[in-house]
Amino acid sequence: MKKALIIALAGLAITSSASIFAAGDAAKGKTLTAACAACHGADGNSVNPIWPNLAGQSEEYITKQLVDFRSGARVEAIMTPQAKAIASDDDIAHISAYFAAQTSKPGAADEKLVKEGEAIFKGGKMSSGVTACSACHGVTGNGNSKAKFPKIASQHTQYLENQLKLFKSGKRVNDAGKMMQNIATKMTDADMKAVSEYISGLHD
Repeated sequence: MKKALIIALAGLAITSSASIFAAGDAAKGKTLTAACAACHGADGNSVNPIWPNLAGQSEEYITKQLVDFRSGARVEAIMTPQAKAIASDDDIAHISAYFAAQTSKPGAADEKLVKEGEAIFKGGKMSSGVTACSACHGVTGNGNSKAKFPKIASQHTQYLENQLKLFKSGKRVNDAGKMMQNIATKMTDADMKAVSEYISGLHD
């Protein structure tokens, strides 16, 4: 019951930047993404596994991350200055709309780890108190845009692992209610690797 309440409250969390979470114009966004394409690909499908795929990600989540990079709520050496260079809140919305409208390319999973990863993703890990990923990100990994829970299906394995480790170490702290920090703290490196492999192999 307590866990369900925390998830519900986190989904209702409102940030000071909520006023810019309006729908953007994808066509305008396309003209603003030249700098983004260098890492994330022109269509939002990154070819480098340390940089996330943005194609098909929700507008709400992309907008939140860009706002957090600008404010310092989330810090990363490359993205912080890139986000601060975006001219306006409207431009953030347009960029988010463009990448949300793109189609993500299927990822690939290490078959040796899929069964273990699937068990954690769908059922959590009772022995260490790890919550099932599907509780927030959905059984297909497509997330919940209104709650700003991201789409994680087809995401690069290495990127997913890196983010879990950042949450565990406390170097990434922009998750609502410390939900991801609390979950990642209970995961071993092996857990992170297995579930990341499974998630990467999910696709529509």
